[in-house]
Amino acid sequence: MTMTIAVAGKGGVGKTTFIAMLIKYIQNHRLGCILAIDGDPAANLNMVLGMPLPETVGRIREDTRDEVSTGRYDTSIPKADFFEYRIHESLAEGDHIDLIAMGRPEGPGCYCAANNILRNVIDRLGDNYDYVLIDNEAGLEHISRQTARNVDKLFVLTDMTMRGIATAGHISRLIRELGTRVRQSYLVINCATVEVPAAIQEEINRLDLNLVGTLPEDPLIAEFDLSGRPLIQVGDDAPIYLAVAAIAEKAGIQK
Repeated sequence: MTMTIAVAGKGGVGKTTFIAMLIKYIQNHRLGCILAIDGDPAANLNMVLGMPLPETVGRIREDTRDEVSTGRYDTSIPKADFFEYRIHESLAEGDHIDLIAMGRPEGPGCYCAANNILRNVIDRLGDNYDYVLIDNEAGLEHISRQTARNVDKLFVLTDMTMRGIATAGHISRLIRELGTRVRQSYLVINCATVEVPAAIQEEINRLDLNLVGTLPEDPLIAEFDLSGRPLIQVGDDAPIYLAVAAIAEKAGIQK
C-alpha cells in the first residue's frame, strides 16, 4: 500500500530541505520506490535532488488549452489519454525515485475539466509507488486542488517564532476542515539553535500541535546551496540528515 507524505509551512521555512532528507532516509533504508511531487510553483525540488526537470504539469495544461483554443488539438485522442501520456513523458527519473513538478498555477479562464483529469492521472500514477512525497506550496491548497490522495502523514514546518507557530496553527485548522484527508499531522521546528522556550511550548500546547522534533541550523545547507551541489548528497552523518532521520523513525515512516 502506498504511503503518502506531505510537507507544508510558510515560504522559506525549509520544506524542500526537509523533504529531500526524507527521500534520502527512504533511499538509505531501501524502503521502496518514491514518486516526488513538487507542488511549489518555483519548482526547485529537482535541484536539491540533482534531477532534471523536463516539463511541468502546469505547462502541459497550458499547452493543451492553447492547442484546443486554436484548433490544433487532435480530437480523435481522448484528453484523459493525452494527459496521461504527457504526464508519463514529463517524469524525471532517478534511483528508485521519479519526480513530477506541478509548475505555475492556473492562468485566466476555466481549468476545471483539465484539472480533474490531471488529478486522476496523478493519483493513478501514485498507486504504482511505495511512497508519494508532496512538497507543498505555502498553504494546503493543492492537496484538494491537484491531487485527491489522502495524506497519511503531514509534516508542518515552522521557525521558532510566535508568528511561525501561529501559521502552523492556521494550517492545523485547515487540516481539520479537510477532515479525514489527513490521517496524522506533526509539527517540526526548523533552525532550532536552543531548546524550545517555555512560551513557544505553551503556544504549541494551546493550539494542540503535535511537536515531533526540531532541526538544527546546519551550515552544510548553505554550503551546498552556494556551490550548486544537490543537497541529497550530504553525508549520512550530517546534522540535518540525522535530525530528519530521527523524526522519520518517530513518525513511523518505515511501513
